[in-house]
Amino acid sequence: MRPRALRARIFLDGGDPAGTRRVQAALGFLDGQTTNPTLMAKSPLAAAKLAEGGRFTPSEVMDFYRQVAREMAGLIPEGSVSIEVPADRDTSAEEMIGQGRSLFAWIPNAHVKLPITRAGLEAAKALVAQGVRVNMTLCFTQEQAAAVYAATAGAGPGQVFISPFIGRLDDRGENGLDLIAGIARMYAGGDGHVALLAASVRGQGHFLGSLALGADIVTAPESVLLDWAEKGLPLPGPEYACESSDLRPIAFLDIPLARRPEEYDISSDLTDQGLERFASDWNALIAR
Repeated sequence: MRPRALRARIFLDGGDPAGTRRVQAALGFLDGQTTNPTLMAKSPLAAAKLAEGGRFTPSEVMDFYRQVAREMAGLIPEGSVSIEVPADRDTSAEEMIGQGRSLFAWIPNAHVKLPITRAGLEAAKALVAQGVRVNMTLCFTQEQAAAVYAATAGAGPGQVFISPFIGRLDDRGENGLDLIAGIARMYAGGDGHVALLAASVRGQGHFLGSLALGADIVTAPESVLLDWAEKGLPLPGPEYACESSDLRPIAFLDIPLARRPEEYDISSDLTDQGLERFASDWNALIAR
């Protein structure tokens, strides 16, 4: 069951409802789930379709995505399920707004995932104004987080998540947990309308480190959550130290939150690479 001292929400990062059930059984609770095109492409149902030598038509793949999202939503009715807009660097704000409205209507507890691009920020601003909940993904810099804060100003409680990717920063030698710490420190001076969701969690170090640094939500793959359960659901104490080994530190930047969204530098090669990977994995499901 949920540890009494646990303040953060715990999400499963995955595209398989069977995994949702396994994690719920192991933890005794689950607060939500995040998905993305890569996870959906790796789901057992999609893998079975591809193994048979077939692919989805564009309408079939969206029907498949909706079916999986609805099953997850039913398993976590009081939580949140993040559904990502299939987008690449060329997807316009208008396209994301239309797709976002459609995805949001699929289930009652949706957050629509949008990339932190200029078009994604424009779409987020419009969707939030319409009451749509959003999860801004592929975050790799503090400036991107500041731009999300500015673009979604006026949002209600729980309406906006931001997902910094720890593991992918680690992959190139940077300490991804430093970004969690930096965004948490920066947002502490704001109004709290953006929830910090630690993503790309690779192991217990990332998981416990994110909790220790004050993440509002931590999303982790099934293997990490089952390992946490096996260890007895430990929580980091006041003395907990986030190990960085040989990773380069990411310095905190004193960035004001009161600028217009377009005044922030949101460029990141990792965001571009992430979009390309998601688009490639999604498109691999579709018959052309």
